[in-house]
Parts: sequence; C-alpha cells; structure tokens
Amino acid sequence: MENRSYALMTGFFTVALLVAAVLIGLWLNRDSTKMRPYEIVTTQTIPGLNPQAAVRYRGLEVGRIDDIVFDPRVTGQILIRLSIAEGAPVTTTTFASLGYQGVTGIAFIQLDDDRTGSPLLASDKGHVARIPLRPGLLDQLEKRGLSILEKTEQITNSLNKIVSEENAEKITSAVDNISKAAQAYGEIPKQLQPTLARMPELTAKLDRTMTSVNELSTSATGAVRNYDRLATSLQAPGGPIDRAAGAIASLEGVTSDLEMRTLPHLTDMTDEARISLRAVRRTVTNIGDRPQSILFGAAKAQPGPGEPGFVPPTK
Repeated sequence: MENRSYALMTGFFTVALLVAAVLIGLWLNRDSTKMRPYEIVTTQTIPGLNPQAAVRYRGLEVGRIDDIVFDPRVTGQILIRLSIAEGAPVTTTTFASLGYQGVTGIAFIQLDDDRTGSPLLASDKGHVARIPLRPGLLDQLEKRGLSILEKTEQITNSLNKIVSEENAEKITSAVDNISKAAQAYGEIPKQLQPTLARMPELTAKLDRTMTSVNELSTSATGAVRNYDRLATSLQAPGGPIDRAAGAIASLEGVTSDLEMRTLPHLTDMTDEARISLRAVRRTVTNIGDRPQSILFGAAKAQPGPGEPGFVPPTK
C-alpha cells in the first residue's frame, strides 16, 4: 500500500509540474501588443504567401498575416487579412508588395509609403481599412521578361525576313557590286600612272610660266612708272596742260566778245525782217482780194464797233 501511495503522489507531482511548465510558457510568450486589422484585396498571384507570415514596414516587422481567403463577393479576388501593431505608421498613401526571404522563397508582406507626412489610415473591426497591393519585384521582372521575349520574337522574325532567299540574293548581288567597285577603284591608280609621270614636266612648265609672269609684272611696273613721270610732267606748272588751259580761256574770251557785239545786231535785223515780211504778206493778201486796188488804190476800211459811221449788220 505504501508503494502505491508513493507512486500516486509521484504521478500527481509530475502532472502538476507539466501543467505549471505549460502555464509558465504561455505567460512568458503572451503578446501584449495591441493590433489593428487591415485587409489587402488583390487579383495578383501570391506564390509562397501563407498565414502567419510576417508583415514588415520598410524592413521592420510590424505584424503578421491572419488569414488568406477568396473574396465571397467578387469571383477570383483574394482577401489577405492582416494584424498590424497600432504604432506602425500605416497612412493613406501606404501600399503593399510581396517580398521574399533569401533563397527559401518564403513570402511576406512588405509595406512602404510614397511620401512621408501623410495622415494615418484608421481601421477597426467594424470598418477594416484596405491597403493596395502593387506588383512586386518578381511580378515586374515577369512582365518585363514577357516584353523582352516579345521584342526578341519580333527581332527574330525580322532577321528571318532579312535572310530570306530573295533578300539573300539581293545581299549577294550587293556584295558582288561592292567587289566590282573595289576592283574598279584598284585600276584607277594604274590609269593615273602616265599623268603622275608627266607631273615633273608640268611642274617645270609651270615654273617657266611663273618666271614669265614675273618678268611681265616687272615690265608693267616700269611702264607704270613712266606713265607716272609723264603725268607729273604734264601737270607741272607751265606745262602742256597749263598752256592748253590758257588757250581755252582765250578762246572763251573771244567767243564772249562775239556774242556781246554781234548778237544784238542780229536780233535787230531779225525783227526788221519779220516786220517787212508781215507788210509784204499783207500787201499780197490785199492785191489778191482786190486787184483793182493797183489802179484805184486801197479801199477805205469799214468802221468797227465804237467808231464813227459803224452800222451794225441786220438779220
């Protein structure tokens, strides 16, 4: 009996010790941090993301994922429910993206903000706030990889068109033409050889021509000097130019005397001749009108208006 009592006491003591250890572990692991609920709504793929995964704000752990479910109201939409510490600066401009830990591929939620100083995003169990999910690094790499693959395919198709049989023939023809042109350019130096051989002779002729030009220039310079001396002698005081100027002045004086003495007499003679011509014209006119005036003399002139004996004409 005593052995059985000792065994029973030992069993009770062992069970009490285990219960105490569990209670102490729960007490030591209790989390007194106040959490706030948030949601992420997305239609993107979220490979490697599981409940109880970490939620980090710019690398610092601020919460965890509570649950991942499909949205019952929108087909194909995923709801990610988060619990984030109250002290975390989740604002109206905060956004989420998927991050991956090292080589393990375990995903977590990475929070970031477009700018600092935005108002905090309020959230509670009655009104759970939603944080937008943006494409992560792998999603961006996937999209860019697809774009690169499409461009690579386009380049490949273009290369296939370039190296088609028709274009290959054109390229071959172009290469042949270039080869022929190169051969033609190679023959040009051979054709220039005779001209290059005559270059010394042409240079000697050019030297002789330049010498002749220099001699002609020297002769022209002497002629110009002679013309300068001739002009100087002509312009000298008492020279031919002065004598010619004196002769011209004398001739102008004689012409002036002739004009002063002769022109008045010519003018008087012209006036008298004009008067005589008028009298002759008048006499001829009277004789033509009254030939009897040669025998009986000229008839008396009829009195005009205002003169004695004027009689006005009657109708």
